[in-house]
Amino acid sequence: MSLLELVAEVEAERKTLYVNAADEDAVESVERTFADRNLRVVAVPPESAPPEFAMLTDGDDVLSATSLSALVADDDSRRAPGFDADPYRPILDELDETFFTSYDAAQMLSASREIEDRAWRTGSGRLYAGFQTYSVLAAQLPVYEQLGTKSGLDVVALAAPDGELPPYEETFAVCGRSTPEVRSVWFVAFDGGPAADDACALVAEEREAGRFYGFWTYDPDTVDDIFDYVTDRYLGSRDDAPSSPPTRSDA
Repeated sequence: MSLLELVAEVEAERKTLYVNAADEDAVESVERTFADRNLRVVAVPPESAPPEFAMLTDGDDVLSATSLSALVADDDSRRAPGFDADPYRPILDELDETFFTSYDAAQMLSASREIEDRAWRTGSGRLYAGFQTYSVLAAQLPVYEQLGTKSGLDVVALAAPDGELPPYEETFAVCGRSTPEVRSVWFVAFDGGPAADDACALVAEEREAGRFYGFWTYDPDTVDDIFDYVTDRYLGSRDDAPSSPPTRSDA
């Protein structure tokens, strides 16, 4: 399955968050918190369920439930879901692979940095990234030069040539591939190195100028699918590609 097909598949799966709150402002706060997710927020009558709670469902399946206070910030400020541990982690754990909408470049960079930091701290495994074009990749060269200094980390950046890259330290591999998918998709994927549970990925399509629609995932199988596709479709001719992924424990 291609990266664009993965994005479309996740987009088609919409979950519902039921919120029971006597205070309409609290419901509106939850709606704002998850406004950039492909998630339907439904207010339920207070008498029909336990008070001050939120329940995430996928069709008829209940995925998670948590107190409303875990979803509503005390100062009512909007908190964008990310890779870090938020107070509403029980809900976010089940929103893995839930579609997000209209992220800007700053939000994409922030999410990318979380994955890159995880790869850096682990120090081994594979970190593959796609930054659409060389002109976008150019701004990321210092970060990827540094990531590439980890001897156990196989770092690859994929982008479509739209000019010359500035000089850079070749501590990582740059693969120039000019296809519509490469030019439209921003992705960062880390295979977890020795620990499958550390695998994570971000995949998003730029559908409007500077606006990205996609998903992130912590599911090792989905991350493996991303690596398999990128390797087979774009990196099969790499002379420096490892013959097999680093050995890891799935325990």
